[in-house]
Amino acid sequence: MYPDTNLEQEVFGPGVEFLHGGAPHTGTLDALPDAVCARVDGLQIFRHWLTPKDLARFPKLRVVVRMGVGYDRLDRAACAARGITVCNVPDYGTQEVADHAISLALGLRRGLFLHHEMQRSDPPAPWRYVDSPLIRRAEVQGFGIVGLGRIGMAVALRAKAFGFKVRFYDPHLPNGVDRALGITRCRTLEDLMRDADVLSIHAPDTRETRGMIGARELAWLPEGAVVVNTARGTSLDIDALEAGLRSGQIAGAGLDVIPVEPPVDPVPSLLAAYRAREPWLQGRVVITPHSAFHTPEAWLDIRRKSAETMRDVLLLGLSTNVILPDKG
Repeated sequence: MYPDTNLEQEVFGPGVEFLHGGAPHTGTLDALPDAVCARVDGLQIFRHWLTPKDLARFPKLRVVVRMGVGYDRLDRAACAARGITVCNVPDYGTQEVADHAISLALGLRRGLFLHHEMQRSDPPAPWRYVDSPLIRRAEVQGFGIVGLGRIGMAVALRAKAFGFKVRFYDPHLPNGVDRALGITRCRTLEDLMRDADVLSIHAPDTRETRGMIGARELAWLPEGAVVVNTARGTSLDIDALEAGLRSGQIAGAGLDVIPVEPPVDPVPSLLAAYRAREPWLQGRVVITPHSAFHTPEAWLDIRRKSAETMRDVLLLGLSTNVILPDKG
């Protein structure tokens, strides 16, 4: 996945040594040698945690660049206390995640996953269409978006192109974006969800968004709604989602994220049922392993943009993609 540092060296130019730490995808930095940590002025980090204990191993550290959009695994308060600048890369993978969200929504709403599963059953289903609450014409459906950042906007444009009636909720967005995009703004989450035949979540992981969509909020959705989450698993109560699926209030769900990643035992019961291919979930739930961002092109983007951010902040003294420590 990270075969060399040639691209990074190209961005930094001569005179900067780029150390390839080789920390495995275990979520921690424990495998990094102390000798490497002791020399580091700037740290580019992908999906690992960065705790005060980790920071203590980096006596020279001045800048941390999270190689991605979300930065919930970084202890920014501890970084701020050390005077360490934290940055992210907010403008990579936009197309990929937006395409993934729309693909999940359309795949569910057109019955692609449903018919796929039924045709490979033993014995296979009859060679005919299936009537299901999942299957609806796009133009009769409301498409609700929670969080209209870069990815949310890209999803809005794609959903609009398919004929959905697009609405969004984002209390932090200035007025006028709805007019520019030709979509409808909702003043409350409840207002959005009441007419969201498809709900697509694009909220970051913050104190405000954790647990924001639970049993009460899912009950606001129209009967037979579809829920898609390609942002952060912490914003959606996965047990409440399972209850909604079991009751039929929710027709289907597409998840690229879950509350704890990678999942640990005991895994959420919805994930356990999905893995066990329980018949009641057939064609109704699709789960991908936080892979919505990934294409070869996106991986090159994230490497180059992370290196450019580090160069700007560490070497040039700029404030490119700097995250203020009071956000969280």
